[in-house]
Amino acid sequence: MKPARKTYWHLGAGRRLPSDYEIATSRLLYYVERGGFALELPTSEFYRRHQAGSLLVSDRWDELADPRATTYTKYVDLAREREGFVGRLLTSIEESDYDRELPAAWVETLGSALSPLRFLCHGLQMVAAYVGQMAPSGRIAVAALFQCGDEIRRIQRLAYRLALLARRRPDLGAAGRRLWQSDPRWQPLRQAIEKLLCTYDWGEAFVALNVCLKPMIDDLFLLQLADLADRARDHLDGQILRSLFEDCQWHRDWTQVLLALATGDRPDNRGVVARWIDAWAPTVGAAARGAAALLGTDQDEGSALG
Repeated sequence: MKPARKTYWHLGAGRRLPSDYEIATSRLLYYVERGGFALELPTSEFYRRHQAGSLLVSDRWDELADPRATTYTKYVDLAREREGFVGRLLTSIEESDYDRELPAAWVETLGSALSPLRFLCHGLQMVAAYVGQMAPSGRIAVAALFQCGDEIRRIQRLAYRLALLARRRPDLGAAGRRLWQSDPRWQPLRQAIEKLLCTYDWGEAFVALNVCLKPMIDDLFLLQLADLADRARDHLDGQILRSLFEDCQWHRDWTQVLLALATGDRPDNRGVVARWIDAWAPTVGAAARGAAALLGTDQDEGSALG
C-alpha cells in the first residue's frame, strides 16, 4: 500500500516546507496541464483560441512569484487595514461640515470626475476579471482576481464619496452617465474601455490593461487628482485617493514580475508585448489627452510601466 500523499506533494522537490502562498496557488488549473477540458464544451474552442492560442507563450506561468505573496487571508488583512483608514476619513467628512467649506469650483471638478469615473473603473474591473478567468496559470488567475477585488473596492469608495458630495450638490451623481456617454472629453476613455472589453486574447488583454491603459488612468485619477485636491485644500480627499493608489502599486508590481518571467523564459515574448503596446498607443494617447483635459493637467502618453 502506497503511503498517502501530502496536500502539497507536488512541491516536495524544493526540500523545504512550502509557504502558504505556494500551497494555495500552485497547480490550480488542472485543465491547462491536461491540454483542455475533460469534456468538449461550448467554451472549449474559445479557450483554445484565446488562452492556449495566445501569442504570449510560456511553459513557466506557474512559476510566477507574486512579490506580495498574496493569499486570501493576506488580502483580507490588507484590505481591512486600508478600509479602516479610508473609512475613518469618510466618517470625518460625513459627520462634519467639511464639504460645505470646500470651494464651489472644486466641488464641481471633483464631482464631475468621480461620477463618470465609476463607469470607467467598472470597465477596469470587468477586464481584470476576464484576465483572471482566461489566465493559463492559477497564480496569474489569483493575482488578477485580487486585482478585480481592488477595483470593486475603488468603485464602492468612489460611489460613497459621491453620495456625500450629493448632500451639497444633488445633481452630481445623476450627471455621471450623461458625461460618460456624451461628454467629448470622456469619449476616448470610453472607447478605450469598450475596445478592451472586446480584446479576447488573454495576453493582449493583460498587456493592454495593466501595461497600457490602467497605469495612465491610475496616475491621473488618483495621484494627479489627489494633488489637485491638496491645492484646493481638500486634504481628506487627497488622502483617500492616495490610499486607493496603494492597491494600484501592487498591480504594477505583479505585472512587472509576470512580464519578466515571460520575456526571460521566451525572448520572443518581448517582441509580442512591444507590438501590443505599439498597437494600443494611439488609443491610450487619445484617452490620456481626454483625461488630462478633464482635470486641466498635462499627461505623458507613455504608460507608467514603460
